[in-house]
Amino acid sequence: MRLLAYLWALPTTLVGAVVALVCVAFGARVQWVQGACEVHGGRLGRFVARAPAPFSFSAITLGHVILGVSAAELRRVRRHEHVHVRQAEVWGPFFLPAYVLASLWQWLRGRRMYLDNPFERQAYRAESRPDRKDASL
Repeated sequence: MRLLAYLWALPTTLVGAVVALVCVAFGARVQWVQGACEVHGGRLGRFVARAPAPFSFSAITLGHVILGVSAAELRRVRRHEHVHVRQAEVWGPFFLPAYVLASLWQWLRGRRMYLDNPFERQAYRAESRPDRKDASL
């Protein structure tokens, strides 16, 4: 079943892998944690960390690839980002379009595109439940 989850999420993971290769070319480091490739640091990590909102972020997940500004930030947001890994496994190639459409829907309703996005709300719920791995995926 794990192999099927990896294959189903592969289109999104490939997008992440391309971005990860660019990051590595600019000095990022790679580590494998809980079945996901975590890429952090380097010049692009420092650039993103200093970018103005809404262009800055601590980490972003694309399939089984998690891109973070630093190893410390990845440790801090790991539970949250791994919920997105599981979401990519459930939604497969539809994850990125569904995420974008969910954000757009929130914006059209006059709500916050990021914080009111159901994918993000699920990930934040997981952070508040340390005894539960993925908070009702």
